[in-house]
Amino acid sequence: MARKEPAADAANPGRLKQIALTYKMTRKADKKIGLVLAAVGIVTFGVFLAIGFLIGHPIYLGILGLLLAFLASAIVFGRRAERAAFGQMEGQPGAAAAVLDNIGRGWTTTPAVAMNRNQDVVHRAVGKAGIVLIAEGNPNRVKTLLAAEKRKMNRIVADVPVHDLVVGTGEGQVELKKLRTTMLKLPRVLTGPQVTATNDRLRALGDLMSNMPLPKGPMPKGMRLPRGGPKAR
Repeated sequence: MARKEPAADAANPGRLKQIALTYKMTRKADKKIGLVLAAVGIVTFGVFLAIGFLIGHPIYLGILGLLLAFLASAIVFGRRAERAAFGQMEGQPGAAAAVLDNIGRGWTTTPAVAMNRNQDVVHRAVGKAGIVLIAEGNPNRVKTLLAAEKRKMNRIVADVPVHDLVVGTGEGQVELKKLRTTMLKLPRVLTGPQVTATNDRLRALGDLMSNMPLPKGPMPKGMRLPRGGPKAR
C-alpha cells in the first residue's frame, strides 16, 4: 500500500495541472466560462438547499446539493471545453483525423488513405455502418479524391455500403464538432464478423504511406541494404 500512495499523489498534481490547462485553453475561446460554471454550481446548490428547508432536512439536502453542484459544473465545463477545442481545430489540417482517433469502440480508422499535392485528404473508417470516407480540404477538389477512393472500395468490397462525408461548414458538409455524432447515427448494416472480414480485405490496401512508390532503377552507389534483408544462398 505504501508503494501505491506516492504514485497516487504524483498522479493528482498531473490531473489538476491538466484541468488547469484545459480551463485556460477554454477561457481563450469562451470568456464567460468562469461565470457560467459559478452560476451552475450556485443555482444547483441553492435549489437543493431550498428544498431541504422546505422538507425540514437542510443539512442532508445541502450536502447532496453541494455534490450535485460539482457534478453539474463538471458536465458543463466538459461540454464547453469540447466546443472550444473543436472551434480551435476547425479548418486545421488533420482535424478530422484527430476526431476519428477518439470516435470510440467498434470503429477502425485509417488516416490519409488518399491525398493530393494541395494537402486535401481522405480518411477511412470501418464499422457496423460499413465504410465511411471522410474528406477534409477544398470541397471541389476532394470530390475527385472521394470518387477515386469509392471506386477502389467498390472493387475490393463491393458488398459493403460506402458513405462519404466532407468536413466543413458549407452546405452539404458536416461540421467538425458533429462528425462523430453523424457517423454514430449511420444505420448499422454489418455484423461483427463482417466488419472484421472487411477490415482484413482493406488491410491489404495499406494506407497512403505504405503505398508510396519506391524509386526504380539501380541502387545508388554507397547505399546499403537494411539488416535482415535477403541473404545470399
